[in-house]
Amino acid sequence: MPRSIDDLISQAAELADEFERYEPREADRVEPALLALRRAVYRRALVEQEILEQVRRAREAGWSWTKVGEQLGTSGEAARQRYSDRVDA
Repeated sequence: MPRSIDDLISQAAELADEFERYEPREADRVEPALLALRRAVYRRALVEQEILEQVRRAREAGWSWTKVGEQLGTSGEAARQRYSDRVDA
């Protein structure tokens, strides 16, 4: 359902007021070590996405699983088992 500009401005003002009144609770706190871990996991996921894309490109370029595995620091069979269902489909 379309909203008018006035509705959107009103909702934005309500959200801004709520934000300004917000007082963090103890349950809202994230320990620095857990936050650092969460960030590391996020970065690992980004790197895994990049690796998957590069494995896909290598396979599309005709490179064998043995060569791909060498670049990943593993065997061709291990590389094939890990990535083939996502890149050779």
